[in-house]
Amino acid sequence: MKINLAIQLYKNMGSRYVAYRVFHELEKKLGRLRKKHPTDLVLLKPISLSEWHKSKNPFVISEKEQFTFDKKPSEILKKKAERIKSGELHYFNEQWLFIGKDYDWITNPSNGYSYDVAKHWSEIPDLSEEAGDIKYVWEKSRFSYFLTLIRYDYHFDEDLSEFIFSEIESWIDANPINQGPNWLCSQEISLRMFNWCYALYFYQNSEALTEKRWQKIQNVIYASVHHVYHHINFSRIAVRNNHAITETLFLTLSNILFPFIPETKKWSEEGLKWFEEEIAYQIYQDGTFLQFSMNYHRVVVQLLSFGISIFEKNSQQFSDLVYQKAYKSLNFLYQCMQNENGWLPNYGSNDGALFFIFSDTDYRDYRPQLNTLHKVLTGKLLFQIDIINEDYNWVQGAQNKIHFSPLRKIYGVQSFDVGGYYLCRNGDFFTFIRCGNHKDRPAQADNLHVDIWHKGENILRDSGTYKYNTEPDNLNFFMGSKSHNVVMVGEHSQMLKGGRFIWYYWSQKREAKWRVTDEAFVFTGSINAFRHLEHKAIHQRVVKISKHDYVWLVTDSFKGLDSYEKKQIWHPNSLELEISSEGNHYNEFDSFNSDYYGQLQQKKSVYFEFKYSIETKLKFICK
Repeated sequence: MKINLAIQLYKNMGSRYVAYRVFHELEKKLGRLRKKHPTDLVLLKPISLSEWHKSKNPFVISEKEQFTFDKKPSEILKKKAERIKSGELHYFNEQWLFIGKDYDWITNPSNGYSYDVAKHWSEIPDLSEEAGDIKYVWEKSRFSYFLTLIRYDYHFDEDLSEFIFSEIESWIDANPINQGPNWLCSQEISLRMFNWCYALYFYQNSEALTEKRWQKIQNVIYASVHHVYHHINFSRIAVRNNHAITETLFLTLSNILFPFIPETKKWSEEGLKWFEEEIAYQIYQDGTFLQFSMNYHRVVVQLLSFGISIFEKNSQQFSDLVYQKAYKSLNFLYQCMQNENGWLPNYGSNDGALFFIFSDTDYRDYRPQLNTLHKVLTGKLLFQIDIINEDYNWVQGAQNKIHFSPLRKIYGVQSFDVGGYYLCRNGDFFTFIRCGNHKDRPAQADNLHVDIWHKGENILRDSGTYKYNTEPDNLNFFMGSKSHNVVMVGEHSQMLKGGRFIWYYWSQKREAKWRVTDEAFVFTGSINAFRHLEHKAIHQRVVKISKHDYVWLVTDSFKGLDSYEKKQIWHPNSLELEISSEGNHYNEFDSFNSDYYGQLQQKKSVYFEFKYSIETKLKFICK
């Protein structure tokens, strides 16, 4: 069995991945990572604060005194800023936790575990039952909360620069270079530096930015870029997802943001090559994304807005392919977005990430971020709503060149065949179907999942993610098939679960197509799945969406698994949605939902048992 799984891993991930993982583990054990990432790094020729003022290049924003957009102080923003100043932090854009004004930067507030900051980062596991979810430690050290405070300062004519720079200094003193948990992840390091740049540029004329502080800051900047460059293959080969895009963009921009570091000339040239390679590979030709995750795709949208704006403000251009992939990404997410509230299906991994927080909208509202990239690429705003448009004011694209025409929402059916997404927008209803191939690593066992929305309400839902490091039962539920509107064979998911983010026997699309008749929109899709049970097993799903009634007829049938009982799983999210299957018993079971990372709601879900095929009727009672 172990040999078979090893072969599956090799087939799925490829020789490059397997070879690098072996090499990386050897580097750890032999101490080579300690040598590549020394703890005594020092920028040999630091510059003075006044030299930085004279030599700095344009950033997405200028100094505080040059801002001219309308100030609109809001009670929501004021309360957020007050809570942060009092020692609270907004974790994963949903949960406020009190961590104290003197937080030590290395303690997990969810369980009280403190990391050993004396250890080299390569000696610290990112997955530990005792330590819990390391994301709780990384969250404050990402410094996204700075952006809320900066917005508060601007709209309320306040000055929190002393608080901001004292936070940076506290972090530097508590996190020696290349030691402790906050030097473990290169993506976290990159985001930390991006957010420090916002503080440096906005408060560049503040007395709180002293020479002493600047000297400490620039040395950590140097160590940060050095770390990312010398560990970039981990994200480019072993991880290859939004981490690689973040880190290669950080290197790409390093010579613009940190020209006082001589090595950034070389690092930025290589970074640009790698960044464009990652965009070309990770964003598919139809604009869908290799992580099969709406939220991680939004992360990439933010990075594209940020990177394009900085590049163009410094009279540089990415390759045409980067702009094309950005526009196609924007289109895909926009077509999936609900007009009423900006929400998208909670599909795929969702860890609460929102790198640059520049609005007071709900975390699940994608309008601010899509609006900003749309303005950067087309010169036009998608929305004329102040709370949404503010996001763009903090990115401020150069607008040197209008690249594309404004988007429009498409009604009827759409197919994104490369990523495997099939959409139907019919009146006030939106149906989202996943039926895809996996040339890249799947995160959840959710092929043939169906989501249904009515006027912005998710009436048939996906269950979300919850946490990456939690009890095995929760991990199996949220990552497995049971949390999706799919079919299970017995208690088996579509694929065989391996360790952490690994699946064996990836499901693959056989066919997927729309057919439009006078009466209905009809989707037919089939996949190879459950191959760990039967190598030639095929699951077909037909979804018939009535044009005249609020009815969906879903038919599931199988080939090759005749001896197994099957369960058709449904996660209704509205009392107005009726689900029935003639001749099959209606069974309720206890389930969970997680709209936001770290948040868990108990729910009731439904399944029907069948052997060969089943037809189920979903009817919305419109009141």
